[in-house]
Amino acid sequence: MIIALLGLLVSCSPGMHPEYGKNVETVKRFLELQANESNIDAQMSMVAEELEWQPAFHGVVPIGKEAFKAYLLNWQNEMEAVMYTPSNYLPGVLVETGLSDGSVRSYGEWTGIHTATVKKWAFISYHTWDFKEGKIISGGDYFDAGGLMAFLQASAAVVEVSEE
Repeated sequence: MIIALLGLLVSCSPGMHPEYGKNVETVKRFLELQANESNIDAQMSMVAEELEWQPAFHGVVPIGKEAFKAYLLNWQNEMEAVMYTPSNYLPGVLVETGLSDGSVRSYGEWTGIHTATVKKWAFISYHTWDFKEGKIISGGDYFDAGGLMAFLQASAAVVEVSEE
């Protein structure tokens, strides 16, 4: 009787969203393309036209697809040897229901080299990706972008002083 009851409870509990696995693979490919700076058009093909993205910088409002493309290109132009090492990939849920909605979340570490100063950097980040019809429709980057910029500017000042 207990086994039957447990079986009923497990079968009635909400499971993983059917698109979650596919969406994780899309996110992994998107991050790989960003790190390799290999094909911005391939990245943008994964993004919905009506994208709303929250950049990491303080005070910046969500941006659309064209501004997101410029945001990605700016990171690619300013940094080299970039790599994202995920701690995990987690399923997101609908706030209203608490049920899996196919979205993806990830904590991880970005590392790389600042092109102008040749300074190595690393930071911990959190990212979200929401999907609609297989494309990224919204999401955001959450890390101390201002702290990273201050670190790189301080490094640039040291390089400028030492060159004199």
